[in-house]
Amino acid sequence: MNSLLQLKGRFEQAKNSSTPASSKLPSGHHVKMEKLQSLTRDLIRLKRFWESEDIIPGALVSVYYNKVAAKSNRIKALLSKSRVTANSSIVGARFSDDGSPKHIITHYVSMDLIDKSITLLQKSVDILSDEFKGVITYDDIVGINEKKIFLKSEELARTTFVNVIVDAFYVNKFDILVETEEIKDESIITIYKTDIKATNIMEKIGIQLHFTRVIDDTTILLRPDELRTLLSKAPYLISMAVTDLTKLDSEDFDFAEESLIKIPSPTTEPFIGVIDTMFDQNVYFSDWVEFKNMLPSEITLSPSDYNHGTAVSSIIVDGPASNPKLDDGCGRFRVRHFGVAAGNQFSSFTILRNINEIVSNNKDIKVWNLSLGSKLEINQNFISPEAAILDKIQYENDVIFVIAGTNNSNSDKNLRIGAPADSINSVIVNSVKNDGQPASYTRKGPVLSFFTKPDVSYYGGDTGEYIRVCTPTGEAFVRGTSFAAPWISRKLSYLIDVLGLSREVAKALLIDSSTGWNEDKGNLLLSGHGVVPIKISDIVESQDDEIQFVLYGVSEEYDTYNYNIPVPINKEKHPFIAKATMCYFPACSRNQGVDYTNTELDIQFGRLKENGIKPINNNYQSADTQHHTWEEDARKYFRKWDNVKHIREVYNPSGRAKKAYDKGIWGLSLKTKERLEQKCGVGLKFGIVVTLKEIDGVNRIDEFIKNCALRGWLVNRIDIEQRIDIYNIAEEEIDFSE
Repeated sequence: MNSLLQLKGRFEQAKNSSTPASSKLPSGHHVKMEKLQSLTRDLIRLKRFWESEDIIPGALVSVYYNKVAAKSNRIKALLSKSRVTANSSIVGARFSDDGSPKHIITHYVSMDLIDKSITLLQKSVDILSDEFKGVITYDDIVGINEKKIFLKSEELARTTFVNVIVDAFYVNKFDILVETEEIKDESIITIYKTDIKATNIMEKIGIQLHFTRVIDDTTILLRPDELRTLLSKAPYLISMAVTDLTKLDSEDFDFAEESLIKIPSPTTEPFIGVIDTMFDQNVYFSDWVEFKNMLPSEITLSPSDYNHGTAVSSIIVDGPASNPKLDDGCGRFRVRHFGVAAGNQFSSFTILRNINEIVSNNKDIKVWNLSLGSKLEINQNFISPEAAILDKIQYENDVIFVIAGTNNSNSDKNLRIGAPADSINSVIVNSVKNDGQPASYTRKGPVLSFFTKPDVSYYGGDTGEYIRVCTPTGEAFVRGTSFAAPWISRKLSYLIDVLGLSREVAKALLIDSSTGWNEDKGNLLLSGHGVVPIKISDIVESQDDEIQFVLYGVSEEYDTYNYNIPVPINKEKHPFIAKATMCYFPACSRNQGVDYTNTELDIQFGRLKENGIKPINNNYQSADTQHHTWEEDARKYFRKWDNVKHIREVYNPSGRAKKAYDKGIWGLSLKTKERLEQKCGVGLKFGIVVTLKEIDGVNRIDEFIKNCALRGWLVNRIDIEQRIDIYNIAEEEIDFSE
């Protein structure tokens, strides 16, 4: 086996030197005067409506597009003002449910902007009528942009007129979007972000909120009677709504008599955080667990409230002792366990209020396990509030959450995963049986119709092949994603706390280890990228015919690149196929709906030619050359806006070596793209795992290490035994009094 290599070198940074192209219609298309008149009528109708409302000072206007609209295809002239784009007023985004997905993007704007947009449309109608006989074509727009056609009218500037026409082409209509999903129970409500805080808006419609029922300026907890008031007086304010009281997933417990297990006392083992139901401090491994009950003292607890949480912590501390077939080689871990739920129900709102405090007061913990999940399906148009706060915590702190993918306890085989398994930054874990096939209770992704969730799968037990755990009443046999997630928490803590890898690299390694070289015939919706290997050595070591290395860096500019990776050459060719996995933890905006992640890192990796990188997956969407990629295709094939990128070449036994260009150097380039104006991608950290497989089975790792050293790379071998020694020395307590 070959050791994992850690390459340390310099990533260059470059600004985006390209200039935005002029707006234009798709080739062969046109816009009729009647389309602009229809949009004008929409805005006039909306203006009258909002003039009759006095709850908010501005207006909520939803733009219904005719496609999944890339940022470059969204409105530029309409609902915009000088030097401030319409993009800055977006407060929500979702997909239509009429078959093929189409964007519906909601803006919060002033009445003046609506007036301005109406005027722009009316003037454009006049120009179309007077100068283009009511129809303007692609060729006309090109002629105007190239100053071959000049407008006779002086009412509008050339670029403004073109932008209005292109806006009209991509927009089907303007309207008010009202949430139609019926919510009756106590609910967590998110209203659209306006100039007024949610609490002040509620006061205006007769709802008084105590601060304990407020998460932030837009997210609140409403009782059923208050929700009815909001729906009757201002339903258009509701951006997202989810039921607060969540039932825990049911796992199958089959209790057996207690067996005596011995365990040594803890020493310097890493801590993993657990947020779950209660923990029983009378179990055999209680010395390894620091427990804190986060529920109010007036809540009465029953013995059953301790089962789930105790079982989860038993796997993290000493899982291999009871499940020798799943011995991962990671040893034991200490646990800091926080009880936030009792029985088979919990309040999402209570957890939201607790979780920030828990993480901020335990900065030494890098890996957190959350095996609580909802029976209810996630919404396809927005992230749950629980997942959103987890994503925010992970963006702002150097931590990573491992979350159970939730279980399917009914006959509906197409049940979507439940909150908080829609957290984008977290590692979501589904269960498989011993043969690697999805467990009988598996629920499916994706999230927001696009993001790959679950991330990975692991062994969580099933009928006839249960996981053994420790509960307050003794040994138990269980199944469920709740008991797959802790095994992944163990592996991540080992990679981060023991081996000293960054969370970005650790997550990339974990996901990469679940993938292979053959064409992916698995079920991405049920199993994610694949099943993680049992042994930690199979994650941090590769086959003799493979070279695997990790890179870690920070994006500071538009282009973060390194054109200096010396892949070995044999007979003037590269006898390798390659794969790469990249992970990063972006800022996210829940009020942006389906456009949830604020930053995109687009990866190109491959051989270096005179005109740039030849990507292994033919990804030219960010190339300087003219390669047009539709937004839907970019998301589907190149995972645009996804914070996990996995690209690979498929192994073919009859495959041939690749031509080595120039000096045989390979390159890596990351293009940073922003949805919002805040530039959240500046300082964004990333981790990349690259694997090269020698097609003839030759071990060329020593040659690669030598070539890297000659090109200025600092190369470290990730040796498990050596890293364990370093960790133990670092954790020793030194008595300076002797």
